[in-house]
Amino acid sequence: MTDPRVLWVTGAGSGMGRAAAVAVSAGRRVALSGRRTEPLQETAALVEQAGGEALVLPLDARDPEAIAQAQDAIGSAWGGVDDVVLSAGLNTPQRTWADQSMAEAEAVIATNLNAVLRIVDAVLPDLRARGEGQVVVISSYSAWRFTPYAGVAYSASKSALAALCQTLNAQEATHGVRACHLCPGDVDTDFLRLRPVVPGAEARTAMLSPDDVGRAVRFVLESPPQVRIDELVISPLSQA
Repeated sequence: MTDPRVLWVTGAGSGMGRAAAVAVSAGRRVALSGRRTEPLQETAALVEQAGGEALVLPLDARDPEAIAQAQDAIGSAWGGVDDVVLSAGLNTPQRTWADQSMAEAEAVIATNLNAVLRIVDAVLPDLRARGEGQVVVISSYSAWRFTPYAGVAYSASKSALAALCQTLNAQEATHGVRACHLCPGDVDTDFLRLRPVVPGAEARTAMLSPDDVGRAVRFVLESPPQVRIDELVISPLSQA
């Protein structure tokens, strides 16, 4: 009997990260990372209810030492990582050249791009060794189609994720590694509080739900080993 596959999910404390972790948890071992311990523990309970095993590993995805420690913990507990879902993200209400703060812009880029780069680099040896690893990068509709209101730093960092996934697919296919650039449109999550104008209840009802994104992640992770889903865009009917 083979051991369950090990999945590492960042941004797992809420929203799309939590939904992805729960959606694919049955029969898996799921390492859960995010900045806040209590929400991660809530996600862990949901993972276990859905038939998976959970390991809570709080961290700031921008911290290289914390990433290394979390990877070591996964290796000690379960032997390594088979797949990774990268959902940690950041934006700011100050999104234009006229009002942005460089400190906030750099924090957005560090979270949305640099942290993804670091974690992928950290887990690649495990994925290569297993010969069938997947990297699912939860990006944004604004990375697929220019969206003026998404912001300078956010748009730049999310667009760069497309190239990150493309280079993985071009360079790591011989090791069985596959990457998917997953681009959701508007999703009803707490992330909306970071918009300059927070959408109201009526606008939110027309958006995707986190579970919609979770199902998309499951579709990617359950694809046969000869199938690579390079990019997947999902959006609500109302998306402009």
